[in-house]
Amino acid sequence: MNIDLTPYETRVIGALLEKEITTPEQYPLSLNALTNACNQKSNREPVLNLDENTVQQTVDELVKKHLVSAQTGYGSRVTKFQHRFCNTNFGVLKFSEQELGIVCALFLRGAQTPGELRTHTYRLCHFSDVQQVEAALEQLMEREDGPFVEKLERQPGRRGARYRHLFGDAATDFPAGETLGNAELDSSTDVERLTLLEQRVDELELELGLLKDLLQHLSAKAGIPALHGEE
Repeated sequence: MNIDLTPYETRVIGALLEKEITTPEQYPLSLNALTNACNQKSNREPVLNLDENTVQQTVDELVKKHLVSAQTGYGSRVTKFQHRFCNTNFGVLKFSEQELGIVCALFLRGAQTPGELRTHTYRLCHFSDVQQVEAALEQLMEREDGPFVEKLERQPGRRGARYRHLFGDAATDFPAGETLGNAELDSSTDVERLTLLEQRVDELELELGLLKDLLQHLSAKAGIPALHGEE
């Protein structure tokens, strides 16, 4: 399936996908709400500074591609927008919950490692471990109507290879004038850093529990009494 999106179009669709899942009571989105979602400082890379005219122009192009619909109603005269990108009655593209979470995160943050995707999809879907993320990525790469994802070469200093979506040109990037600096991006992601830290603490606690179990097992085999507090 050939769906070719510009960076602005992936940001708009990614924002609509995210809000449909995380804040369904506010979905579909008005132009103002969609602009705010596109420019959101958390869970976005890069952070953008789009105006409503640019978002409207992008939406108009997506309407022509039948990937977004504009509707009035919902108790308001304001026009609201919803995606027709996938998992709707208007198209044939269907994703599982995990596949959708990955595609959405790739639209909003660009290429990422499986570990990063697990962190950044925590509000969109559930992965019990990184292996589940890798399995979902494999499915997206091997689907008969795809592929929708590709694996990039591992960069120096990174612990794992990154993956990117295939719904647009890899060489196309956001115009520099529309993005905010990395310093501002780094200072505005406290929630994500906390989420990553909490996840790491959970993993360390699990590893510590496994080590305690192993220590008790070895102590029992050697006939060594259990340490105080581990009875």
